[in-house]
Amino acid sequence: MPIYEYLCPNCSTFEVIGRMGTAADSVDCPQCHSNSRRRITAPNLSRVGTAAFQLIDSANRSAHEPTVVQSPRPGGRVGATQSITSNPLHRKLPRL
Repeated sequence: MPIYEYLCPNCSTFEVIGRMGTAADSVDCPQCHSNSRRRITAPNLSRVGTAAFQLIDSANRSAHEPTVVQSPRPGGRVGATQSITSNPLHRKLPRL
């Protein structure tokens, strides 16, 4: 649902959530009950597809709902490792 912004002559701006196309040109202010006119503002367009938004969203979500990590203990190796290399430069490296 869209958010409509109104300007009260006595107080300040306030927002009203309503159905699309049903916003009145003027409503009563919730604080002082004076007649307030609707302001024309820029639309709040979502950038859901961008990587920056996804990163910010995941950071905000993890602050309240941390994910459970399922991994082996630190220092443990996972999977097969290659014991022999074919690169001749690796022969000069120290062996452990």
